[in-house]
Amino acid sequence: MTTRNAEPEGFAEEQGNGAGSVLTRGLLESGLLDTLVAADDPMARRVTEIERLASLRETLALRPDGDVWVFGYGSLVWNAAIDAVEKRLARVVGWHRAFCLSITALRATAEQPGLMLSLDRGGQSCGVAYRLAEDVVERELRLLWRREMVIAGYVPRWVPLVDAEGHDIGTAIAFTTDAAHPLYAGGLGETGIAHRLATAAGSLGSNAEYLDRTCDGLQAAGICDPALGRLKDEVRRIRRASRGRSATHVAS
Repeated sequence: MTTRNAEPEGFAEEQGNGAGSVLTRGLLESGLLDTLVAADDPMARRVTEIERLASLRETLALRPDGDVWVFGYGSLVWNAAIDAVEKRLARVVGWHRAFCLSITALRATAEQPGLMLSLDRGGQSCGVAYRLAEDVVERELRLLWRREMVIAGYVPRWVPLVDAEGHDIGTAIAFTTDAAHPLYAGGLGETGIAHRLATAAGSLGSNAEYLDRTCDGLQAAGICDPALGRLKDEVRRIRRASRGRSATHVAS
């Protein structure tokens, strides 16, 4: 089974609902993602390719026995852009999906910071796991590192996977967060998170769009996340209220 984006390069432009662009393999292979980050926030501390490769080598040096899986809990659910030989629903215990990583690029700017999903400690998270063929492990993970390790903040870890019945699947790479990192934003609460998601946008589109796509992708995969559903409703309310204020200001 192959799960990858069909576009050969650059962005895939979404039509019909005002949505922005999504990442493609071509964009990741080109290395231009760093350029987009610089456009949104010239002062952002970007992870270099040398640092990414070092991080990847460190992670692979800790590789457990067995197949390599990648655990997707956010955009990897609806835009994998990686080659995989198997895809299945999976769950990780001890980590939960949360908007707890502050961002100033791609779906935000330095002037209007946003938030990105990560795995924060505690609870559990359901998502989609992708198994990589052994002969493409390093190639696919290099692209994955270019995608996830653009700005510091994520911590790649090996996490045990289980299926819906709690049976072991294997061990996956998951991008988690570190509460001690300066970009950690775990204490905002739902209201604070919703306001950031409602107002931030960058080179890849709006933070609200990212939330909508993730909710839709999880639903399509049969995964229920009530917390994200509440955020989606609150973000829509905030954006409608903002449009109403703008219309009133214009009319006056």
